[in-house]
Amino acid sequence: MFIFKSSTKITFKKIKMMESLSPNIFVHNMAETIAFYETLGFKKTMTVPEEGDNLVWAMMMNGNVTMMFQTFESLGEELPQISRHDGASQLLYINLKEIQGFFNQIKDKVTVLKGLEKTFYGATEFSIVDNNNYVLTFAEQG
Repeated sequence: MFIFKSSTKITFKKIKMMESLSPNIFVHNMAETIAFYETLGFKKTMTVPEEGDNLVWAMMMNGNVTMMFQTFESLGEELPQISRHDGASQLLYINLKEIQGFFNQIKDKVTVLKGLEKTFYGATEFSIVDNNNYVLTFAEQG
């Protein structure tokens, strides 16, 4: 709930709850990116174009986690504020169950930045870097 102050009184306005977040990550090589995320268990759900080898956008899902990927070239000059460099000043934090099994399944197929460990706040986590230099941290709570 947000509080808005006016000159005569304080009013409360209820803001609608957001439903999901699906990052749209910019990539140079769509085929390599799709292959990398398939290694993590993601499946393609939509692409543009719908078929062919020259994809400019793809949506992939694993459970309730949705990732979208778009080529820099498809963006053209529409949003010049978006950096054209790999990676970003962000970390994508993904919660999952059975983290030990997932870690064992992928650890030899990806670049592990930080191995499986228990944090001071009680989560078990590990971090990897994807083929576009984005950092993904996987966590199991409790």
